[in-house]
Amino acid sequence: MSEFKVKFRGVRGSFPVADKNFLKFGGNTSCVEVNVCGHLIILDAGTGIVGIGDDLMQEHIASAVRPEERKETRAIVLLSHIHQDHLLGLTFFKPIHVPSTKLMIFGEGTPDSNLSKNLSELVFGKTFPLDLGDIACSLEIQDICDEQAILIKPESKPELVKLIDVEQGEEDVLVTFYKSYVHPQDGVMIYKISYKDKSVVFATDKECYFGGDSKFAKFAKGCDILIHDAQYTTEDYLSPYSPKQGYGHSTYDMAVEVMKQAKAKNLVFFHYDPSYDDTRLARIKERYTSDTKNVHMAYEGLEFNLL
Repeated sequence: MSEFKVKFRGVRGSFPVADKNFLKFGGNTSCVEVNVCGHLIILDAGTGIVGIGDDLMQEHIASAVRPEERKETRAIVLLSHIHQDHLLGLTFFKPIHVPSTKLMIFGEGTPDSNLSKNLSELVFGKTFPLDLGDIACSLEIQDICDEQAILIKPESKPELVKLIDVEQGEEDVLVTFYKSYVHPQDGVMIYKISYKDKSVVFATDKECYFGGDSKFAKFAKGCDILIHDAQYTTEDYLSPYSPKQGYGHSTYDMAVEVMKQAKAKNLVFFHYDPSYDDTRLARIKERYTSDTKNVHMAYEGLEFNLL
């Protein structure tokens, strides 16, 4: 199945917002759905993942009358890091409570713990009625580092391999990683999904530098879609009253500079500050997208088809 579709499910940072003034762009936190060559890859598990789960459950139930005959759900979740806004929806992702679901979660552990232990302590157990080990689905959690890659072959289970050993076939999906250390406390993992000479880069919670980031630009070189953190305007970032430098987030201007350095074909602003309502984001959209078709404002439901 030759497809490569990207759909935005949650575009906010920090915390979700539910208000009439936030309906146009959406109030759910970080989550992007990628359907590529028959594989479902979910980038981050913010509250936007809840809607994906609802859709998957509808498909699952509609696939057969008898529960034991229904089509199983398979999904891969790639976590950028373990801050709350990127995990809030995981326990409410309905397919994890269905025994036939097969879910793989990839992300980086912390210096003193692995990803499985971190998830168990942060989103299950004390903060949820079920412990991690009590959920019904078949779950596999794997730690990753930026010397590795995930290779997904047709009709095969995703495989974690050494990056230097990767040989990507024509129908293979390849996921590579880039570790940014700027975001507090333990940095953030940036992902690139590649298939049939097309690629999308997911770079949330990445504070950039004035003048760009040459190392990251090399990683994202020539990508078709660059999804880049743009939590603040430059004015807010440099505010003398409440500066945001060191918070681990970029400005719109920083994202544009990275797009230029990386020669990305399209830039999508992402991870908006929760105080930016529809009116403010509309003004930002007018400023940055009116003169180009290649710069976009993420909103819930925005879709791209790369093939």
